[in-house]
Amino acid sequence: MKFMQTEKKQLLIYVIIAYGITYVMGLLMWYSYGKGLDLSAFPKAQMLYPAAGVMMAYLITKKGDKNLPTAFYIFFVALTAVLVVCTAASVLAPQNRDLMSMPYSQWAPIMNYVIIGGSVIFWILLLQSGKEKRRSYGLNSEHWNISIRMILLFIGLYLLRFVIACALSGQLSEFGKIMANPTTWIIFFTVLVNFFLSVVAFFGEEYGWRYYLQPLLQKKFGLKGGVILLGCVWAVWHLPIDFFYYTTPDMGLAALASQFVTCISLGIFMAYTYMKTQNIWVPIIIHFLNNNMVVVFSGTYSSDVLQNQQIHWGAIPVALVMNLLIYGWVIFLKSFKEKKA
Repeated sequence: MKFMQTEKKQLLIYVIIAYGITYVMGLLMWYSYGKGLDLSAFPKAQMLYPAAGVMMAYLITKKGDKNLPTAFYIFFVALTAVLVVCTAASVLAPQNRDLMSMPYSQWAPIMNYVIIGGSVIFWILLLQSGKEKRRSYGLNSEHWNISIRMILLFIGLYLLRFVIACALSGQLSEFGKIMANPTTWIIFFTVLVNFFLSVVAFFGEEYGWRYYLQPLLQKKFGLKGGVILLGCVWAVWHLPIDFFYYTTPDMGLAALASQFVTCISLGIFMAYTYMKTQNIWVPIIIHFLNNNMVVVFSGTYSSDVLQNQQIHWGAIPVALVMNLLIYGWVIFLKSFKEKKA
């Protein structure tokens, strides 16, 4: 009974931080959009909320646990708080400038410096926490033989999806030019190095979704049902940035529907890789690659490609079928089969 109460308390804390802060900041995002301010700070900070929710839940409910990586957790929660303050400051004291006819906040480089500096300290504290603490709280990096295969499988599937999308839109020759351009591969390897300097953001999501919430939902709703539900709650979490960052409010509902497609299908694949490896770094790396390879292989070489996208209802059925075929098929593999009692 006490364990159940503790688990419920942990979940409540997690939801308050992961979703509560997201939606409160979403109101600021709505205000900022109306004022024509730079919104780039919001998604950067939001990525840390899920892990901060897990850590606060454990810091409050597991004070006596000697294996709790306390210093690492406290630092990450503090880093999240700093990013929240910087994001709020970008609205309340915007200091906006026009950059190529686009609003540009002087807080944007400050956010980047905080994330880079935070990532460096992140690695130091993670290593200093010791193997036992990392193993006890899902921070370990094991089974790299199969882990690397899972990452390579994702890269292959991602490129396959990209090629099919280009073929359907009649831009296959353009994609060929991008692949043949040496700049593409220089940027690609630069992006890979950047993982170590932006890790806090992708860890922030995956430690919350895959490490904490996935096993919880699978325990209650089954291996398949839990993962599909996780995809749904992950999609809803994106709501503010769907309406005000990825697209414009008039396309917000279509963007949210598209987010459900992505989060459920990609979520199934990421869940599979975590179940196969029990290595949280695999979905972290996959999440990083998913967010950054579009910047490289779209030929824009800029993260601006993620903002103000044109998302229409007519494209969603095609995306649904394609994503489920490319990523969702793993749900029929052995890892998702329920064990008989």
